[in-house]
Amino acid sequence: MTLMEFEQLLAWCVFLNFLLLIWWFLFLVFAKDWVYRTHSRWFRISESRFYEIHYGAFVAFKLAIFMLMVVPYLALQIVF
Repeated sequence: MTLMEFEQLLAWCVFLNFLLLIWWFLFLVFAKDWVYRTHSRWFRISESRFYEIHYGAFVAFKLAIFMLMVVPYLALQIVF
């Protein structure tokens, strides 16, 4: 795999991961009651704790996207 192909791969990964993040966000916004009911059947969890967990997961996922895909992509853009 050449560096140019790797750069394109990183760009596609960033795009797809942000689509997943947006889908997750929209799913929680428009179907939050259903999502909470589904999860509360499996785990005994309060609604506020449920949203805290999802907010933390959003932050962790977004940080992972930036650190593992966006930063290497930008580094490749700068170097080459």
